[in-house]
Amino acid sequence: MIRYFFHIAYKGTNFRGWQRQKEVLTIQELIENKLKEVFKYKITCLGCGRTDAGVHAAQYFFHIDVKQEIDFDLKFRLNKMLPSDIAVFDVIKMEKDYHAQFDATERTYDYFIHTSKDPFLAGHSSLYLFENADLNKMKQAASLLSKYSDFRALCKTPDRHDNTICNIKSVKMFTNKQEDRIRFQITSNKFLKGMIRIFVYRLFEIGTGKLSIEEFEYYLKNKEASKFNNLAYPQGLYLTKVSYPFLDIKPKNEFFTVLGNGQDNYWTEL
Repeated sequence: MIRYFFHIAYKGTNFRGWQRQKEVLTIQELIENKLKEVFKYKITCLGCGRTDAGVHAAQYFFHIDVKQEIDFDLKFRLNKMLPSDIAVFDVIKMEKDYHAQFDATERTYDYFIHTSKDPFLAGHSSLYLFENADLNKMKQAASLLSKYSDFRALCKTPDRHDNTICNIKSVKMFTNKQEDRIRFQITSNKFLKGMIRIFVYRLFEIGTGKLSIEEFEYYLKNKEASKFNNLAYPQGLYLTKVSYPFLDIKPKNEFFTVLGNGQDNYWTEL
């Protein structure tokens, strides 16, 4: 068998996440079905991770094994067969032992928020109608993640994980000049179920005075989840970068241009 990596992106609005599930449409199932049409036998796509229903990926990798070397333009053929909300950028022949999930060393997610209604951002960013949020407190709370390694308090299903240890490399917070658009960026070796959306919702609570920084750190320090771990909306969340020791491909940055009103210097880090 010969192994290939696929570099893709997708808008997750119309899908119930990446992973194949019964009786719902997922990205994995759709791509596997199209590959079966091409190769005339069952193909299994092993992805770099899961994304929840409605969550997007500006960069995503999966691998497949095929019986013989691909000698036709599979990228072109798949892009013709797949809907407009899934794009294939690269098809790369790899060593047979390289694994899209297990060999990924880092993943970066970005979460986008707008605080005033904008019909052109629907489905691309999460709308939260709050005014005068304390961005400094939100930034201060976000910086606490670098102090801890066990994030049981930010996991939707902690008992389903072998452990809840994550090595957070960086946490950044950006805003536009009007401070009515906010962007969080988190890089880690792995993420837990619902982790980023729980984290972002916690920051909303802190920014609007519903939760103190001290309470937030108490949950982190004591690995204690709230009885009501609400999740931020899925449409603002993007998987934006996946890193491998043997593969260095920059993500396509068109989506940053769209979410930054076409301006390279739209976002300012706090």
